[in-house]
Amino acid sequence: MTQIVPVRHLFGPGPCNPYPEATAALGLPLLGHLDPAFIARMDRTCDGLRTLWGTENSRTLPLSATGSAGMEAAFVNTVKAGDVAVIAVNGLFGERMCEVASRAGAEVVRVDHEYGTPVDAQRVADAHPNPTVIAAVHAETSTGVISDMAALGAIKGDALLIMDAVTSIGGMPVKVDEWGVDVAYAGTQKCIGVAPGLAPFTISERAFERRVQKPQSWYLDLGLLGGYTTGGAGGGRTYHHTAPVGMVASLEAGIDRILAEGIEAVTARHQAAGQALQDGLEEMGLTLFAAEGHRLPQLTTVYVPEGVDSAKVRSYLLERFNIEIGGGVGKYASTVWRIGLMGPNANPTSVALILAALKEAIAKA
Repeated sequence: MTQIVPVRHLFGPGPCNPYPEATAALGLPLLGHLDPAFIARMDRTCDGLRTLWGTENSRTLPLSATGSAGMEAAFVNTVKAGDVAVIAVNGLFGERMCEVASRAGAEVVRVDHEYGTPVDAQRVADAHPNPTVIAAVHAETSTGVISDMAALGAIKGDALLIMDAVTSIGGMPVKVDEWGVDVAYAGTQKCIGVAPGLAPFTISERAFERRVQKPQSWYLDLGLLGGYTTGGAGGGRTYHHTAPVGMVASLEAGIDRILAEGIEAVTARHQAAGQALQDGLEEMGLTLFAAEGHRLPQLTTVYVPEGVDSAKVRSYLLERFNIEIGGGVGKYASTVWRIGLMGPNANPTSVALILAALKEAIAKA
């Protein structure tokens, strides 16, 4: 028997509700992964991703896995046993970078920051004289903080700079080439407004030339993947794996939706929604978690009021209003809420809904 699935307002840290165009594209006729019509779709999608990434990198593609695979691809293709990876940690996903790099055999040099604060580029520069890679999260989903990637690009020296842009791409300016980023990855389920399942990825020519020739992951070997997305030695596409053709169609539609509105307009919409939410939360007497001046508009972190049960409030929102918000992570799991207004959810109606519902939930829970 088919189960009735509730319609939720996905106002947590992701996934968000997708753009209608992205959902509709999932119903398009299925194509083979080597069909010329699909190859043309893949090419258009990669072109759109270059625009979102702010890059001319030829090796820009959607990896056939979620954003976490993007992280893994970034490290297994750039570090091997004994290489030094300087990693800025100011949240959960910086922590995860350390774990992934360590499993790839790198000597990890952590540069720890207090959760809720941005990355300090000078501290990163001082951490090691000659690292193989430097890595940081642009928009830290666990804390709601943005960090200055251009500042890291300015101090990277000969190192490759790896950027996690899972929560930033599609919702705020991302300028890979201008900032000096060599490798960047993201996910589809946040500001791009597409269901989870793909990892937008880009790698510079400089990084590709220095890549690990036989990384520990066959599936995420960028040397092999390049033959499928950009053509092999003879110019034709070479088979690597069966691409998720329906998801690529959805991603193409999501990117088209963003570009039709205009990146500047989309950025302004996210900024306005985030600012209105943060202003509204403070007017309710709540305290924001992330450092002032470094707060993400698309992902707001706020302290749970004293004496309020975080889990009960979240359950009330889900049961009464079909609204999902996220809890904090680590030691902040029960003391911080994460509220996302991403993709199509970045609008005044969503702001009014979550503020009113949260006010009631705090009073009732």
